[in-house]
Amino acid sequence: MARIRLGMVGGGNDAFIGGVHRIASRIDDRFDLVAGALSSTPEKSAASAEALGIPRSYGSFEEMAEAEAAREDGIEAVSIVTPNHVHAAAAKAFLAKGIHVICDKPLTSTLEDAEALAASVAEAEALFILTHNYTGYPMIRQAREMVAAGDLGEIRIVQAEYPQDWLTAPAENEGVKQAEWRTDPARSGAGGSVGDIGTHAHNLACFVSGLEVESLAADLQCWGAGRKLDDNAHMMLRFAGGARGMLWSSQVAPGNENALKLRIYGDKGGLEWSQEDPNYLWFTPLGEPKRLITRNGAGASEASQSVSRIPGGHPEGYLEGFATIYNEAADAIRAVQGGASRESAMGVLPDITAGMAGMRFINACVTSSANDAAWTKL
Repeated sequence: MARIRLGMVGGGNDAFIGGVHRIASRIDDRFDLVAGALSSTPEKSAASAEALGIPRSYGSFEEMAEAEAAREDGIEAVSIVTPNHVHAAAAKAFLAKGIHVICDKPLTSTLEDAEALAASVAEAEALFILTHNYTGYPMIRQAREMVAAGDLGEIRIVQAEYPQDWLTAPAENEGVKQAEWRTDPARSGAGGSVGDIGTHAHNLACFVSGLEVESLAADLQCWGAGRKLDDNAHMMLRFAGGARGMLWSSQVAPGNENALKLRIYGDKGGLEWSQEDPNYLWFTPLGEPKRLITRNGAGASEASQSVSRIPGGHPEGYLEGFATIYNEAADAIRAVQGGASRESAMGVLPDITAGMAGMRFINACVTSSANDAAWTKL
């Protein structure tokens, strides 16, 4: 099957996440990156396109959407990998031209922009896909399947955490580009750690458990001197159906790099998974010894094997998780081009609904903390 012609907004030559998306789009050989509006100025964009070997460069995403839609060989999909405040306008521009959108998370910088984008997605014929990459990990797919199959029984407790340490020192004042925009409310939005990494933990908890957070009580802190957005947050969660949970996100926890963890407990057993050791899933049936399930090993389910690329014992992780999102996005794009409905084509891909849930999570966290950790509905 022919590769999908892909464009990119943001993600210039020196941008970390742009490089991740470019690698992920090619791991399964499903996309050709042929156009880009890669930076905030035409000159920088052109320089990055030349360095990366991208044939067509544009000075803005508006120009790119207009020009590519008019070409017979124009892009079929676009990756949006900018800071959060650009997501909504860029996504709407391409959706309006019938170009499928693959957007980095969180959905936008404000709930108002998110609602406007959701309205555009509802009216569009093109797909909107959100890159919650951790949902693409094989053992996360296994855990989701086990929960759905009833292996844990009735879910009672869901605990998620995502601590990092990279903002313990004032990196935003030391020329670190990633820190500069993530600590700027105008570009990042109302949430700091809760928006950047808390949304990953929230999304993963809901994706695996199959439950939705109904309300939360949040306590957000800004430990960095002069910092305007939270860099640490503790939350208690109430899920639909009665389950309870806790979530911790932090970027000021020395000794933690990307320590995303998920624990789910029901009346028949429990599951534990760690992103820094992603090829292993611990399952404990009540009253029995702990069992280690390995990626592509004995006991690995079809759901996990279908997104696993290499034999067990060889590490797979971050880049492959992103690649799974891109591979399934390619399947979905070809399916709708062949006449399938958007709903049937999407499968378990994170979509606008997941994006809106993340934005309501951020908004509820900020609102709750401002009201002395009062319980706040999503």
